[in-house]
Amino acid sequence: MRTMIDYKKMASAILEKVGGKENVSMVTHCATRLRFNLKDEKKADTAGLKTIQGVIGVVAQGGQYQVVIGNDVPNVYREITALGNFSGEGDTGGGVRKKESSIRCLIPFRVSLRRFFPPCPAPV
Repeated sequence: MRTMIDYKKMASAILEKVGGKENVSMVTHCATRLRFNLKDEKKADTAGLKTIQGVIGVVAQGGQYQVVIGNDVPNVYREITALGNFSGEGDTGGGVRKKESSIRCLIPFRVSLRRFFPPCPAPV
């Protein structure tokens, strides 16, 4: 049986472990990940994030600090934006972007497949 997750508590813990709302310049999400642009990645506690119930993993890639959550990501994202007062204009300089398309998360996968499966020529 699936346990109920306290999204507000989870969001608060995540925000603390990424260095606080003052360290977040932008936050968005895709289908399974919270994607943070941090002012200083050294302030983030990666090991601490991995211990939070509901966090599957953490990836620092492409200038983004990504917290892998899974299907519950929209609920956690909603709480993070509320807790951090992220509106795109604020004293913290924080920002929010609209949810990225799920397809965008798959683009690196599609690009890597091209190495193994070149485009097929058109039938003649």
